[in-house]
Amino acid sequence: MASNIRVPKQERSIEKKNKIIQAGYELFSEVGYYGTNTAEIAKRAGVSTGIVYGYFADKRDILICVLEIYIDNVYTPLADIVEKTPRPVDVRRLALSVIDKTIALHTRYAKLHNTLHSLATTDEAVNAQFIALENKITEQMSGQLLKLGFDPTNITERVHLAMNIVQSYAHETVFDSHSYIDYAAMKDIVCNILVALFS
Repeated sequence: MASNIRVPKQERSIEKKNKIIQAGYELFSEVGYYGTNTAEIAKRAGVSTGIVYGYFADKRDILICVLEIYIDNVYTPLADIVEKTPRPVDVRRLALSVIDKTIALHTRYAKLHNTLHSLATTDEAVNAQFIALENKITEQMSGQLLKLGFDPTNITERVHLAMNIVQSYAHETVFDSHSYIDYAAMKDIVCNILVALFS
């Protein structure tokens, strides 16, 4: 499904459009995509509904722009952890930091995360953005780990697998919360797997 997002050229128009995107981001994060309407986005942005429709065909077009903010907000804190890791690298400590930050990010953006993941199965643009996020994290994390002196053998595959394991654990912790799971024990297992992958 193609988007019909207008690209403004004047500074004032760009500012208005950015306010609309930021308002959409905040509301989708607070009450979810389906709990938000265009009038509420306009009110939060301090513009009329007509101005919103001057830039975006519908709420879905706003969501596509919101995705870019979401991707940066999810990726940057994880990249910072790896970039600021001192040498020699304590792999267990690094693994625990990444696990904890991933859980914190999933908790903070839970409503928006659920919305985006559910839409990814039916919306090609949303799915493409998620794949782009995966690619970005895999490639850049692989590069950072190589700079830290990790073994280059299959580093990309290791990083991608590690991402999936950490994401799965974060989903379990934040969204599923099965009563029969000992999440502290599971966290230790996940950490041990990451240590084994990168040691």
